[in-house]
Amino acid sequence: TKSGYDGQWYNLGEMDGSLNGNPLIVSLDGGTVKFSPVRTPSTFTGTVSADGKTISGNWGSHDPTPLTFEHPTPATAHPIDPSPHKVRFVAVAPDVKLEVLDWGGSGPPLVFLAGLGFTAHCFDSFALKFTAHHHVYGITRRGYGVSSWPAPTDANYDADRMGDDVLAVLDALHIEKPVLAGHSIAGQELSSIGTRHPEKVSGLVYLDAAYGYAFYDPTNLLGDSSVIEAIVRRDLDQLRSAPPSRARQLVAEIQATMPFLDKDMQSKAGQLAAAKDPPPVAPAPRMQAGTAIVTNAHAYGAVKAPALMLATYPVKCEPNCDSAYAKALFPAVQQQVAFVAALNPGDKVVKLPYADHFVWRSNPDEVEREMNAFMDGLH
Repeated sequence: TKSGYDGQWYNLGEMDGSLNGNPLIVSLDGGTVKFSPVRTPSTFTGTVSADGKTISGNWGSHDPTPLTFEHPTPATAHPIDPSPHKVRFVAVAPDVKLEVLDWGGSGPPLVFLAGLGFTAHCFDSFALKFTAHHHVYGITRRGYGVSSWPAPTDANYDADRMGDDVLAVLDALHIEKPVLAGHSIAGQELSSIGTRHPEKVSGLVYLDAAYGYAFYDPTNLLGDSSVIEAIVRRDLDQLRSAPPSRARQLVAEIQATMPFLDKDMQSKAGQLAAAKDPPPVAPAPRMQAGTAIVTNAHAYGAVKAPALMLATYPVKCEPNCDSAYAKALFPAVQQQVAFVAALNPGDKVVKLPYADHFVWRSNPDEVEREMNAFMDGLH
């Protein structure tokens, strides 16, 4: 630019960072170059070679990783976005637009939602498996990628607000009664819609997404502590200005939650006993958005739309299976899977033993088969 340098950084392929709109602050001092992503906390510092073809240096400051950038040739250049989709932006609220990918296809609509920290480009390859029989879309939620980044307030990132964003996209693009397939934290959006507006969808597919933020079991602290904390915090905030009729409801909910909050605090006290403060670092916007989403969960129950739950169980733990966390995680996931199955007795829960959290990558054929069988059964 006229005032200096700017740029964007990408992780090539479908992994975290792919096409996720990370602007760079770039500075050049003699032969020393610094790249600092605006939305993630890190910095690259390197030196430009004499021929100008490479920049060699380190990524990060506390535990730096050697990294060399090379000027691409026609043989080494990597296409940034080779997936055959259209990209559009849909307004879902004042000053908030979401990136929507459209892979095309024929048949009933299928809409993918990514997990926390990821964009719809996570499904750039997997989505193509369904275009023969479905019109396939993907939505990048607010706070990520090239979608809008509103301030990380409770109102902007409330779980039902996120669900309403999805509904706004469906309405704007006239996508009628799709199947929503959500990964990880997207289970919040699925359950928000599936409990409040089941008439808007044909079905819901939870891609390892049926944890406490999607189906609330207050006795399962490992999976539901964030929901417990969100309930109490939100209710206390509302209590200050609530009329007596609403205040009575809030007090009753807080009182019912307090025993579970007490157990949660006891657990946290144990975890924090030997913890040390990290170096002070200003939180990056990307981390702020994630925190706002996690801390604004709701206590969702059974969904009112047909659902398929794909769960990684038994949990993949190698190489840390003997750690205290792994030993606590196994029974917690076992309890959650059983809870979800009992809560939604008419729906199918598929256990994927030792699968990766990104189940469509570790078990692509099985996930594709189960999704197709589920969607075929809806029509």
